[in-house]
Amino acid sequence: MEKRARVLIDCEDGKGLVYKISKVFYDRDLNIDNNREFVDKEHARFFMRTVVTGLFDTEELLEALKAITPVDAHIRVIEPKDKKIILMVTKESHALGDILIRHADAALGAKIECVIGNHDTLETLVRRFDIPFFYIPANDMSREAHETRVMQCINEFEFDYIVLAKYMRILTSTFVKAYPQKIINIHHSFLPAFIGANPYKQAYERGVKIIGATAHYVTDDLDEGPIIAQDVIPVNHRLTWRDMQRAGRDGEKIVLSRALALVLNDRVFVNGNKTIIF
Repeated sequence: MEKRARVLIDCEDGKGLVYKISKVFYDRDLNIDNNREFVDKEHARFFMRTVVTGLFDTEELLEALKAITPVDAHIRVIEPKDKKIILMVTKESHALGDILIRHADAALGAKIECVIGNHDTLETLVRRFDIPFFYIPANDMSREAHETRVMQCINEFEFDYIVLAKYMRILTSTFVKAYPQKIINIHHSFLPAFIGANPYKQAYERGVKIIGATAHYVTDDLDEGPIIAQDVIPVNHRLTWRDMQRAGRDGEKIVLSRALALVLNDRVFVNGNKTIIF
């Protein structure tokens, strides 16, 4: 039976790579439905995303590609299917609500395994969508002890990504290292200029002319991981800080949704502290 696969290749650059890889597909009578490639010349790094269809054995195709690419090649042959995600939340509902609605409309491209909250504020909302909600309070607990409980819950599930849908706690290095390139965060784009509980009020008082949002992978460097998606919204003197906050929250949920679509469709390569988006 004919199959479809996304082939992702990341390796040291070299002459003839596109030809060699394409020949592997040609020799197996596979059709290339879509292809994109990029060379990071500064670091001599080659990236390629190809969608193929035809009759093939996934393991045999993977071995054939390994045989003609550099020894450091990272190759994935992915047969498209809905991925699985876990959401982490605190009290704000805008990012979570948008994801829940997309999930209910079968427009997310992923199955939500569960939602974990350090407050129970959003439990009623989540349960309306028949999705498990786990309330794991952090009161009177060290950050490490709380994260141990959260990780115990997470590890009960098979998942591809953890999405911080306005989860307002800083994660420890131990937590981040347990799930490398699997945690995605969304935040306003004022950092590091306006830090604290009310950045929109600070921005209003400074008279900023644009606000925005950034979605990125989580690393040990707080809010400085590889960026997946961003957007900006023009603002002016007519807006109060609460108007700006509402506009900013709309931007956050849109940017997070855009980032998830890219990641869930295997369009993102991490290249150091940057991303290659196909």
